[in-house]
Amino acid sequence: MNVANYFLNFIMQMVFTLGVIFLFGAVISLCNGAFYRNLGRRAHTVCLVTGFIGTPVHECSHAIACLIFGHKIIKIKFYEPDAANGVLGYVQHTYNRKSLYQRIGNLFIGIAPIIIGALILAGLLYLLLPELFSSVSSEIAKIDLLNDFWSSLGHIWQSFVAMFSYVGAWQWWVFVLAGSFIATHMTLSRADIKGALSGLVVYVALFLIADLVLILVSENALAAFTGAVVAGGTFMLFFFCIFLVISLILLALSFISRAISRARR
Repeated sequence: MNVANYFLNFIMQMVFTLGVIFLFGAVISLCNGAFYRNLGRRAHTVCLVTGFIGTPVHECSHAIACLIFGHKIIKIKFYEPDAANGVLGYVQHTYNRKSLYQRIGNLFIGIAPIIIGALILAGLLYLLLPELFSSVSSEIAKIDLLNDFWSSLGHIWQSFVAMFSYVGAWQWWVFVLAGSFIATHMTLSRADIKGALSGLVVYVALFLIADLVLILVSENALAAFTGAVVAGGTFMLFFFCIFLVISLILLALSFISRAISRARR
């Protein structure tokens, strides 16, 4: 068994799954925090308005992941602002601690708003601009970051060029507006992160075991599995990047708004 190849494949799998999700989750969270701080007194109003769509998406994501992993939902509020603690919605759930499947579910339940948010964005693009979705999907399918990094960057660039070539279409603006409402409520709460970390060890252990079995079968089997994981991660990565661009634009607008407010004073 090639130990170096075994761990290299494992690292790539982690980078294109948890690494991508936690990195973009952290960056978008920082952007959202600065965005709302820059709005000052208007932050609460903006949060409530965008939360009308963003919060149900966030909480529904948790709920869907709960159902997939067999957790029992005790109580759910899709959108019910609480002025006392600032909470807009929540999902309370329980699970069988003896079940590995339900324990690993904690990880996906915690990060579900990021994953499902990206899938919703992909779905909106498909429904609103199917030709653009086809074009973007074609470019993403050509990406092979493992074997041809620089060409892959070129395909990613072409995907974004295609995205912004539709800026004159009203469907594009609906897509961006919906993305903005979702992005501003993708921030994971402390409870989300705590729950996700509780399933992290099981997730990592399962990948280590699966990779061990595959490499004992053949190195080609392990390479094929890693390739599939990286391909899925790359698809998600593109839509995470769209969320990031939207978050950065909103952040820039919030700085402009703060500058205007200070100038008026």
